[in-house]
Amino acid sequence: MSDLHVLRVFCGPGGAAGNALGVVTDGSAFAGREQRQQLARELGFSETVFVDDAAAGRVDIYTPSARLPFAGHPLVGTSWLLRSEGFTVDMLRPEAGDVAAWQEGEFHWIRGRAQWASGRRTQRYDSVAEVDALAVPPLGTGWLYAWAWSDEAEGAVRTRGFPGRGDGIDEDEATGAAAVVLTAELGRALDIRQGVGSQILTRPGPDGTVEVGGRVVPVEVRRLRRA
Repeated sequence: MSDLHVLRVFCGPGGAAGNALGVVTDGSAFAGREQRQQLARELGFSETVFVDDAAAGRVDIYTPSARLPFAGHPLVGTSWLLRSEGFTVDMLRPEAGDVAAWQEGEFHWIRGRAQWASGRRTQRYDSVAEVDALAVPPLGTGWLYAWAWSDEAEGAVRTRGFPGRGDGIDEDEATGAAAVVLTAELGRALDIRQGVGSQILTRPGPDGTVEVGGRVVPVEVRRLRRA
């Protein structure tokens, strides 16, 4: 048996909303990529993480249909979880590269690069109302991160994320990787409201990186049978 921790990441003030995340703390229970992909598909979260070495921060990330080299909400959530489990992890190591991680008050932060999140297209709209009114784009149109300023002077942005993979995740509640891309494009710190009420904070980091932070709330722990 292995533990599956279910979290909500990038929660709004008071712990509302947030994107659900599954974290398998003993990755050896699902050693092969096919086994991991099957479990991620069965769980149906936008991402599921397998921790291969908690002390070293080695992790493996899957959507219901694909393996990802980098993703924001899985890394923020997993880093928070490992710290809560007693591991002092200052660096996570997904396939993309080394990802620094740290806590600031109620927000947990990671540092990534926009090129690690390639394929996510941003599109600006004239108003928050336009973004709110969007329908899910048809399949085949790619990953869309729709956004509009809600207060440009303050860096406040309204966004919605549409993965377009056809794997049951029509819209992401909160998307750290796409937020990294948008922040790199705009070159400034952002306070992002995504989905039904999630909050993502971002800011340019050193050496062309982007820092992304949010609140994490634990939901439950499930027991999984080994593959």
